[in-house]
Amino acid sequence: MKHYNVAGLSVSVIKDSQISQIDNYGVLEAGTSKIVNNHSLFSACSISKFLTAVLVMVLSEQGILDLDEDVNNRLTSWKIPNNYLTKKKGVTLRNLLCHQSGIQDPKDSFIERKDTVLPTMEEILTGETPYCQSPIEVQYEPESDFQYSDAGYCIIQLLIEDVTGKQVEEIIEEFIFQPLKMANSRYPSRISDISHNYCCGHDKYGNVMQEKYPLYPYPAAAGLWTTAADLSLLVIEVMNALGDQSKIGISPTAARELITAQGCRSWTGLGVFLEGGEISSLGWGSGFQCMMVAYPKLRRGLIIMTNGNTGVHQFKGIIGEIYDSYIRTKKTSYKE
Repeated sequence: MKHYNVAGLSVSVIKDSQISQIDNYGVLEAGTSKIVNNHSLFSACSISKFLTAVLVMVLSEQGILDLDEDVNNRLTSWKIPNNYLTKKKGVTLRNLLCHQSGIQDPKDSFIERKDTVLPTMEEILTGETPYCQSPIEVQYEPESDFQYSDAGYCIIQLLIEDVTGKQVEEIIEEFIFQPLKMANSRYPSRISDISHNYCCGHDKYGNVMQEKYPLYPYPAAAGLWTTAADLSLLVIEVMNALGDQSKIGISPTAARELITAQGCRSWTGLGVFLEGGEISSLGWGSGFQCMMVAYPKLRRGLIIMTNGNTGVHQFKGIIGEIYDSYIRTKKTSYKE
């Protein structure tokens, strides 16, 4: 941690679909004695997309959403502009979840919160905010390519809210957090929502960021704050769902769909990335880096959360070293 200038770290190990070990190191904020513990919240950044995908599967199981319906059929507060690229086929939830919708993020978009006024999702998607200064539209034929997109998950959020009439945070609390007992997971939208057990973000030198607590006004894409233990509960739920033991109503078929290659890329599932029997999700934002990796069929997994942005890809920093230690040196027990 000293070598990589990481102030705080939390690691959770899953074995036999149970949390077998949680290790916490360091502090919530450099220069203080606020120790990281099992209840310390980290910014999960884009791992939020994994949780959003799980929620979509729950809602689709209940008939509230349809993975393969044109999302414009159900969107009411804003619609994806039609153009020549959408004539053959409209954009579906499946396309959005696996980043093959034809949507591309404008340059320098979807940054952490920079103003005091909370924008609406419609304002973000129409290019009226600092977070996205160009209108979102389809820029390549859906299902023909992969382009990682925060905007796509903003559209998913808006669809959920239009269809249910509730904020996505409310739906996640009802369908995910409560039944899975994820008591240390939040979607703060204002600094006033931050409490004593939140980690501060740090730069690659280990200095506390000027904006200690990065907040993103698009919860479904990047807004989750959580603990390594709570994220483990979500991973375990997917494992249990594969064995028809879901607590939130995901069938084995839906769970398999979540971790099955989609569209034109063999390495992307629905809200997760795939490599052999491994599924993963990476989070990288202002002052934070984290990783979720799991082997659902082997009922094993690993969650790593840090309150530091090392400036290099996760696999080239402390997260990669921990991954190597827990996964690559145990190939006989982990590899399918």
